[in-house]
Amino acid sequence: MKVIFDTDPGVDDAMALRFLTRRPEFELLAITTVHGNLDVDTVTRNALWLAGWMGLSVPVARGAEAPLCRDAGRGAPHVHGAGGLGDLTLPDPLDRTADPRPAWQVIVDLVRAHPHQVTLIAVGPLTNLALALRHDPAIAGLVAGVSLMGGAFGMHGHTGNMSPVAEANILSDPEAADQVMTAPWPVSILGLDVTQQVVMDAAYLDRLGAQGGADGAFLRGVSRFYQAFHERSRGLAGIFAHDSLAVIHAMAPHLFTLRHGPVRVVCGGLADGQTIQKPDGFPCPPTAAWDAFPARAVAVDVDVAGVLALYAGTFGVS
Repeated sequence: MKVIFDTDPGVDDAMALRFLTRRPEFELLAITTVHGNLDVDTVTRNALWLAGWMGLSVPVARGAEAPLCRDAGRGAPHVHGAGGLGDLTLPDPLDRTADPRPAWQVIVDLVRAHPHQVTLIAVGPLTNLALALRHDPAIAGLVAGVSLMGGAFGMHGHTGNMSPVAEANILSDPEAADQVMTAPWPVSILGLDVTQQVVMDAAYLDRLGAQGGADGAFLRGVSRFYQAFHERSRGLAGIFAHDSLAVIHAMAPHLFTLRHGPVRVVCGGLADGQTIQKPDGFPCPPTAAWDAFPARAVAVDVDVAGVLALYAGTFGVS
């Protein structure tokens, strides 16, 4: 499966990328970066370092520095660390540079070069995807699929992590998210409904570190700051898997229960950033606000044990 990884690294982004690059099912074509967890220059630097450390020869392209029509947010250094990768300090300077093309152009070029073969795995704000659609709307018919981490639909009591109804990636650019949700391409949404069901607890992370070789040591090390945030904010002795689920769904959809129907994003007001699905067959009068758009696949349940076993097993950990 050919993939483009659109990301704002980020601890859980880094953990998802290392998983992706260890799986033989994936052929990574490019990494594209976007504002989100921190400013776009910082997350691009993180992506460049990660690509170098992982031995990847793919292009890394700097993406949108701000939402489509809003000011850039302040990021989440309290969640991911001042540099975005926990307590990790990167070398200065790095030994590689970003692709000269903007992220949206890399997305368009690669989708055009590999029609009906590329899956976009998006684990940050959706600005780059919206810009790619703006510049070349026809790519929606050429993409194999979009698997994104974002949103919350109220399943299992998970409604939002930035407001009572809004998840961080979507709230970072609601207008872009609504454009991505309503475009005519196949979209699967892995929201808090499932990502907050999958907890990598301290013992699990310790096993990764002890048994997973260099990769496991990296995963354990980069997760410590992130774990401390979860402990402070939620009393959770571990971390939510979050971004890795967008990767896992692309290769193992059988681990998820999906609900289908169009999805819209609230743009502005008290419910800014809320994701709302009208499930197929929902008994309400027809309305163009929903029925004019294609159905999306929203993950509403997950095989927690199966996901955790798949992630750990990828690094040789039982």
